[in-house]
Amino acid sequence: MASVLGSSSTAILSSRPLSSRTSKPSISSLTLSPGQSSGKKFYGGIGIRGKRGRSQFHVAVTNVATDINSVDQPQKVAAKESQRPVYPFPAIVGQDEMKLCLLLNVIDPKIGGVMIMGDRGTGKSTTVRSLVDLLPEIKVVSGDPFNSDPEDPESMGVEVRESIMKGEKLSVVMTKINMVDLPLGATEDRVCGTIDIEKALTEGVKAFEPGLLAKANRGILYVDEVNLLDDHLVDVLLDSAASGWNTVEREGISISHPARFILIGSGNPEEGELRPQLLDRFGMHAQVGTVRDAELRVKIVEERARFDKNPKEFRDSYKAEQEKLQEQIGSARRSLSSVQIDHDLKVKISKVCAELNVDGLRGDIVTNRAAKALAALKGRDNVTTEDIATVIPNCLRHRLRKDPLESIDSGLLVIEKFYEVFS
Repeated sequence: MASVLGSSSTAILSSRPLSSRTSKPSISSLTLSPGQSSGKKFYGGIGIRGKRGRSQFHVAVTNVATDINSVDQPQKVAAKESQRPVYPFPAIVGQDEMKLCLLLNVIDPKIGGVMIMGDRGTGKSTTVRSLVDLLPEIKVVSGDPFNSDPEDPESMGVEVRESIMKGEKLSVVMTKINMVDLPLGATEDRVCGTIDIEKALTEGVKAFEPGLLAKANRGILYVDEVNLLDDHLVDVLLDSAASGWNTVEREGISISHPARFILIGSGNPEEGELRPQLLDRFGMHAQVGTVRDAELRVKIVEERARFDKNPKEFRDSYKAEQEKLQEQIGSARRSLSSVQIDHDLKVKISKVCAELNVDGLRGDIVTNRAAKALAALKGRDNVTTEDIATVIPNCLRHRLRKDPLESIDSGLLVIEKFYEVFS
């Protein structure tokens, strides 16, 4: 939906002395300059001046994607045009259930993400990545590698929180919500971040290189073929999704940072089941099937051929629809807090969950949030029974206990129980 520019922390070894650089290093990539020392030590991203010449290197942690003040507008436009073209979200034919779940999670990230399961070749990955163009902008602390929220302490890095407690004025910028891809072959250090043990032991400095979880804070973390993800990475995701924080523990050193993200996963159920612990962490579950209508299939093939032939022209033809949908999402996010749901509807939602033997209360919470987000998307300030009927199968179908002898789809079971209770 919205295009997300992933912030990345990189390590750059430069042979030029610091004095020869014309621009001041920003806080986002790791820059090491041998020979000349600036006399500063950096503790967890905060520079502390020490004795000149003690260290061989000058270290600065920089967040390339967040430091947008130093980039001219024409350069940003040119960089955007040079990116790999993304298939426009409004151009995706069918798959309304999947698209609605994705939209609702962008409107209210606290829904908890969406799991998309379906046949191969049904556009799951294409649809998720097309969100990039629709993602709204958020306030972040300039130069912070964790995309800290200047107003929400729960989404702040430790350094930003300490700066606010000291009364320091922080530079705030607007940037797109971030979408980060988690590859199946990623190592745990790359996902969680890593600590430079040698520097910690020799200089007493917590030199931390942020990982993918740091980049995904306040953004979207997308895992394609999530059912094939290694168990040790699943454990990392479970821990971060449960606490909202990522903690790196190594050799007696502990570093924590916020890791609140919208978890989106996709996969083919024929290739393996997802662990129940991780499945429960997804707020919504969308099932995707192959389009059977011949006319629709032809339209999909023709649209894809147009995009492959001339991506820019194809994207321009959907520009008006993209902008309209983007404005609709922005308006829904602003009005979400004013949407109300009647007490009677809340009781009936909980009754459906109880009679379906749904474990825990996540099903109740997610259904309430999703119904409010749908009402906000439609421009209303009150939730209706129709809103609940639309979202409740996606919120509960993956929370039902598996019955090997049951042939009926779990989503249909939810719908039957819904009409039984709400009638």
